[in-house]
Amino acid sequence: MLYKNYPELECIRNEIDRAIEACVNCYKNGGKLLIAGNGGSAADSEHIVGELMKGFLMKREVTDPRIPAELAAKLQGALPAISLSNGLALPTAYLNDVDAEYTVAQSLYGLAKPGDVFIGISTSGNAKNLCHAAELAKCLGVTTIAMTGEAGGKLAPMSDIALKVPAKETYRVQEYHLPVYHHLCVKIEEAMFA
Repeated sequence: MLYKNYPELECIRNEIDRAIEACVNCYKNGGKLLIAGNGGSAADSEHIVGELMKGFLMKREVTDPRIPAELAAKLQGALPAISLSNGLALPTAYLNDVDAEYTVAQSLYGLAKPGDVFIGISTSGNAKNLCHAAELAKCLGVTTIAMTGEAGGKLAPMSDIALKVPAKETYRVQEYHLPVYHHLCVKIEEAMFA
């Protein structure tokens, strides 16, 4: 469906497939996704979390025997995902006390475990805070996926997988990021709950 609606994204099909595989492997091994961006890309990171932490296209029935049926009926299967772009206390304390460029890296350091996946969303690929987080992710054994515009900036070559959508203008890059991450969420959900 993605490539039918957006044939211009065919150029990154292999990278998208690799990103899906990395996320599915992460989840199958008990890991989580840690996602960050700035501005509109921060909103995208929150959006992705919303699609993964509850049912997206599928009803994710909870069958955990520890949970009473009445409570389980009001819950949905969740895929652990955390936006590192949310909250105010830690980022503002860190930028005030240490260095604003390292707020995402600090959050990643506190939450990441080997085998997790970090997704950095930057239309230019040059967000310094995400580049520092990607550098740290490598040190921690965390797979890094960059979502950028076609140039990729500094973030793409630092990442294990680079989803460089075919656009330059910020708003166009963001318009492509939405269907790409929706596709990722659909395929991850199918792999984990079908």
